[in-house]
Amino acid sequence: MYQELQKGWIEVICGPMFAGKSEELIRRVKTLSYAHQKIIAFKPAIDNRYDKSAIASHDGEKYQAFAIKSAEDILPLVESDVQVVAIDEVQFFKDSIVSICESLADRGVRVIVAGLDTDFRGEPFGVMPLLLARAEFVTKLSAACTVCGCAATRTQRLVDGKPANYDDPIILVGAKESYEARCRKHHIVPNKPNSDK
Repeated sequence: MYQELQKGWIEVICGPMFAGKSEELIRRVKTLSYAHQKIIAFKPAIDNRYDKSAIASHDGEKYQAFAIKSAEDILPLVESDVQVVAIDEVQFFKDSIVSICESLADRGVRVIVAGLDTDFRGEPFGVMPLLLARAEFVTKLSAACTVCGCAATRTQRLVDGKPANYDDPIILVGAKESYEARCRKHHIVPNKPNSDK
């Protein structure tokens, strides 16, 4: 993962909730900081679960970041000597994040983003399909299914302890109180079109 290519590329870290995406993002930027790389990190302001001004993993790891409301806030903050840009919870940003990541990579910046590849319904989440298609490197992580312990590739949203309906709002920031990691077999989405689940 740390081979040298032409300067500038996009890396995507994806998977369901509780797979360690933010933890892996933090691990990568900390490793690069030991090599004296100039790094700047961002997160959406909407994600204030663990820390308002840091990328934070579920297990308490943190890395200082700018909490921004819009993807357009990124470029003015990236100085010409920045070598690495890290963006957590990238699925919450609008489509413009894709061209911003591409612009940074074209400038010779290593862009590392992390986010959910699918929403609670098991469908592609926001900009993630575009980022996955344009990235040079993709790391897809899995969690452990809370029902059977097998590899979990889906995020189960719970409302009052029961699976959320297909037509519930896509975005609901939360953690263990609202979500579980599930395998394909145990991921349930009531009222999903063309589904018996």
